Amino acid sequence: MSVDLVVENCTIVTPEGRVGPGAGVAVEDGTIVAVGEADQLPEADETFDAGGDYLAPGIIDCHIHNRTPGLEYKEDWETATRAAAAGGVTTVHGMPNTDPIIDGPGPIETKTEMGEENALVDFQFYAVVTSDNYDRIHALDEAGVVGYKVFLGTTIGAIPPPTNGELLTALEQVAETGKRMGFHEDWQVEPLVEKYEAEGKTDPIYHSWSRPPVTERECVSRTILFAEETGAKIHMFHLSVGTGARIVSEGKDRGVDVTAETMPHYLWFTEDVMREKGNVARIQPPIRDQEEQDVLWAEGIHGDGIDCIATDHSPHTDEEKGMADPFGNTWEAISGFVGLETEVPAMLTFVNQGRLSMEQWVRMHSTRPAQIWGMYPEKGSLQVGTDADFTLFDPDREWTLEDRHTLHSKNTVTPFEGESFTGKVTGTVVRGDVVYTEDDGVVGAPGHGRMIDVEAIDNDYGEPPE
Repeated sequence: MSVDLVVENCTIVTPEGRVGPGAGVAVEDGTIVAVGEADQLPEADETFDAGGDYLAPGIIDCHIHNRTPGLEYKEDWETATRAAAAGGVTTVHGMPNTDPIIDGPGPIETKTEMGEENALVDFQFYAVVTSDNYDRIHALDEAGVVGYKVFLGTTIGAIPPPTNGELLTALEQVAETGKRMGFHEDWQVEPLVEKYEAEGKTDPIYHSWSRPPVTERECVSRTILFAEETGAKIHMFHLSVGTGARIVSEGKDRGVDVTAETMPHYLWFTEDVMREKGNVARIQPPIRDQEEQDVLWAEGIHGDGIDCIATDHSPHTDEEKGMADPFGNTWEAISGFVGLETEVPAMLTFVNQGRLSMEQWVRMHSTRPAQIWGMYPEKGSLQVGTDADFTLFDPDREWTLEDRHTLHSKNTVTPFEGESFTGKVTGTVVRGDVVYTEDDGVVGAPGHGRMIDVEAIDNDYGEPPE
């Protein structure tokens, strides 16, 4: 018997442990048919020699802004997923603050069609819940989205949040669908902004201080309380404060089905980056001080306050970011930066530093996102019979991102420019097709990516397996 592809000569790593060196994976019709030592694998039409590198179940980024439809001058499905392929990311979840916003079956169909025509890796996305559609959750569910998103504070697109009463109504319906609602969990204290502007305080650090940690803690506390009341499953997007992760942990202790993510930039930088790199690092929620970061590591990564890793990949033009003068008036700059091609190297650097194990990283960056959003075991498992999504990497490679313009996004502003890493992506495979190699670059074709049908996956949203 000959199969389509064998990836050989690698060490396989999953949350449960490692196999190899000298291990491999066999693929037929885009699914895994065998995992194990090389002499146990069948012959193949195509062989991919990993050269002794490591292979993990495909990395999932459940929080990106691909900007389609309507804002394609910033990014689109093709450029975002091209960056994903180059970054070792095999599945992405898009955010709904586009133009128009993704708030009903029509926009959902449009975004799906554009993704299936242009994406290089697999994808899903969220529908936004507002005051205009809070009572129509079932229609969003039937249209096939992976989950729901509420913006509790000001964000790109200026989408007003639903009232508390509307949010409770929405969460009651979310509970009926069995899916999960995620929250943008911070907001800006307008009197602080007015005070800073009146005092002529325009340095980038003041944007961070206009959204103090209490704004995040309040949102996390409120939404956990509402979930406890309604029985809905909820998720905290881009948690930046360790004290917020502590509240998530406390909610879990009370039996609330609450999950949370954080980003490499919250673990890598402190707010000092605003003084060092200016508005390049402006993002919402902002990058916090050392004390909050320490708690984020202790009670989030090493506790149970953080479940998974994502990026909030948010491309903007150089003009929007104020790159002509990164230390200019922060109130005139926009928030967000790219992250799809630096998330794996950043997390591998932490692994190299001993701050978490490789198995824990794979669990948080592949397995848990798949479980949380109803895609497991099809994604994030390396089980026989599931999608052949692989991220290949050299955990010991030292390198520096010297020039952001080498990145594959349409816009490339990132505070990780100039940062040095230990760990590099060397290959990406999506459903058995090689879409990126270090030697050849991005070789995947637009249209290879597919919309993941979460309804067809035998995964209980209520009890994601540990």
